[in-house]
Amino acid sequence: MDLRLLLIAALSAVLSGSWAQQEGSVCIKANAQSCGDCIQVAESCGWCGDENFLTVGESKSARCDDLESLKKRNCAVTKIENPRGGININKDKPVTNRKKDVAEKLKPEQITQIQPQKLTLTLRSGEPQTFDLKFKRAEDYPIDLYYLMDLSFSMKDDLENVKNLGTDLMREMQGITSDFRIGFGSFVEKTVMPYISTTPARLINPCTGNQNCTSPFSYKNVLKLTDKGDEFNNLVSQQQISGNLDSPEGGFDAIMQVAVCENQIGWRNVTRLLVFSTDAGFHFAGDGKLGGIVLPNDGKCHLENNMYTMSHYYDYPSIAHLVQKLSDHNIQTIFAVTEEFQPVYKELKNLIPKSAVGTLSSNSSNVIKLIIDAYNSLSSEVILENGRLPEGVTITYKSICKNGVEGTGENGRKCSNISIGDEVSFKISIESQKCPSNGKPEVIKIKPLGFTEEVEVVLNFICDCQCAAEGEPDSDKCYEGNGTFECGACKCNDGRIGRLCECSKDEVRTEDLDANCRKDNGTDICSNNGDCVCGTCECKKRENPAEIYSGKYCECDNFNCDRSNNKLCGGHGRCECRKCICDANYTGSACDCSLETATCLAKNGQICNGRGTCECGICKCTNPKFQGPTCEICPTCPGVCAEHKDCVQCRAFEAGEKKDTCEHDCSYFQLIKVKDREKMPQPTDQSFPLTHCKERDANDCWFYYTYAIRNDTKEVYVVETLECPAGPDIIPIVAGVVAGIVLIGLALLLIWKLLMIIHDRREFAKFEKEKMNAKWDTGENPIYKSAVTTVVNPKYEGK
Repeated sequence: MDLRLLLIAALSAVLSGSWAQQEGSVCIKANAQSCGDCIQVAESCGWCGDENFLTVGESKSARCDDLESLKKRNCAVTKIENPRGGININKDKPVTNRKKDVAEKLKPEQITQIQPQKLTLTLRSGEPQTFDLKFKRAEDYPIDLYYLMDLSFSMKDDLENVKNLGTDLMREMQGITSDFRIGFGSFVEKTVMPYISTTPARLINPCTGNQNCTSPFSYKNVLKLTDKGDEFNNLVSQQQISGNLDSPEGGFDAIMQVAVCENQIGWRNVTRLLVFSTDAGFHFAGDGKLGGIVLPNDGKCHLENNMYTMSHYYDYPSIAHLVQKLSDHNIQTIFAVTEEFQPVYKELKNLIPKSAVGTLSSNSSNVIKLIIDAYNSLSSEVILENGRLPEGVTITYKSICKNGVEGTGENGRKCSNISIGDEVSFKISIESQKCPSNGKPEVIKIKPLGFTEEVEVVLNFICDCQCAAEGEPDSDKCYEGNGTFECGACKCNDGRIGRLCECSKDEVRTEDLDANCRKDNGTDICSNNGDCVCGTCECKKRENPAEIYSGKYCECDNFNCDRSNNKLCGGHGRCECRKCICDANYTGSACDCSLETATCLAKNGQICNGRGTCECGICKCTNPKFQGPTCEICPTCPGVCAEHKDCVQCRAFEAGEKKDTCEHDCSYFQLIKVKDREKMPQPTDQSFPLTHCKERDANDCWFYYTYAIRNDTKEVYVVETLECPAGPDIIPIVAGVVAGIVLIGLALLLIWKLLMIIHDRREFAKFEKEKMNAKWDTGENPIYKSAVTTVVNPKYEGK
């Protein structure tokens, strides 16, 4: 048979019959061509290695499916390749329970504070592996403390107080550990202009006036770590103050050398504390340009005869470089600085993990208390960090701290307020999203910041199935040996494609093969949504990975279905081949019609109150008088109580408007009489709708009853006694009216009398005031008039 005809016949049925099943599986959608590709898709994907699993026309990628689907498709369990990851603990030494008062002392390397110490994880893509990590602060754990002091001229008075620091601090530290060592170093500045004066005289004595100062230097290791406090005191007492020109100091150079020169400093694998004491700021990377120094700091040890010899050659280290070296060497830093520079060093503390800042008095008299407080603060918190992660690997932490307090996210890395002897644990999950390109094992290390102990985690990656190791290269089962037969299928050589590697990539576009990609002999190849490869449509990928073309001719997609509320399939279904497949209890072209009737239930338990139909979760009232969401509202209808009032009245009391027609009109309910209202049914006691009624008859008497429908039977409970109002009592009413009139009269008289008294008193007071203001001449009667009348003659001239 002609090869071309064979290909057309074999490929004409590709994906037919079973495509609808394949569409819903993420494993099949990945179009995995080998077992190794399949297990990288998702944790739930498996590969059927049965050689006879596929039916005629099925694609090779149909072997990759979720496990349940493979079983339903009759793939034997023994033939399903589904490798799983795992955890193997290689070293699991328990944490040390150590007491300070025990005679036997352990060496630092014999103390364990973290468990386990080494484990191997086998990772499969998408499958996280979780293990527990335990941390316990050991009692009487050794401590190395290195005191690094600024010896510029402004620290002169501080040096005097530090001279006895060795013995005093060792005495105080006895309460924390019996194994304590202390060292001392000093720093000033780079020995080049403009940081110091380079005149010969100033190089010998940089201080002004009569001050006797030592020559400037960058960093000097005065005393390596020792357990002899007296030796510390003696050597520090011999130190002299130096001087420089600018205010910031070269402390970063000194910190770098203290961190990297482990042998010269004498660091042990124990708790390492570096106390940095200064009353000034600091230079950092880039400031060296002022002195013509441009070479970046190399982060290596350059001590000769305990002096830093390359300060004129290398620039100051950067903060990031310093953070890396302090972390690599497990050094916890305590910045003892004066009040003036607290804000600067607090910002620096935020950049350096496991560091603390203390306020140094102007003469360093409080340095011991500062160190003790800072150590307690640092040691009460454990923070986990990990090394560089391989590409595609993620790690998450969950902490279980003191008193069961849990933390996740960034808080999952740390626990606070830990006392000596407290034990905390962490759940650490490591997940690989893909197989690394080289497929080789990787190693990451997890450790608590400031501690020398660490957990070594070896990562092995599952990149292929076990059956791949048994593959047959250039197998006869693959077309003309153009592939390796492994895991029940052909894995094609480069340049070959197809189920049996029967096609060459250079021959995939021919007219005969293209015809196999046209639906119903149309003109569009793969519905214009894909490419015809080897007689089979390979659908295009969209920018949104959730939107997929599918189908034998790429005629289907999962994003062009009807929408409701701007949601595909109303949010209640999935789109398959441009048609909504609705979830349970939903129907309609856009799955926007709910089959649930709970929203249509009226208070009486009936759907739409028995006066309508429930369509898509909404009541359609058939009686125009009724309305509302459950057809219970009737503006023109009387209430339940008013509706049944006349019938209850005529049957219970033989009265009312229907007294004459009671037997004919009011026999539709069962009447039950009770003695009082307490005997009536209560709403909380019933599993059916119940209405309490209170009505009044023509004589203004009240009667009480309930109306309910139980099991299609209408029941009325009525109190057999009417509640009528009593008549008025005349005598008390008359007596009350008379008494009221008398009392009102007396009150009016009292008010009149009070007003008259007030008026008289006002008039009397007015009289008294006028009397006091009158003027009287006691020598002459004011009303006396003389009896003598004098008449003057106008013509008299006095002669």
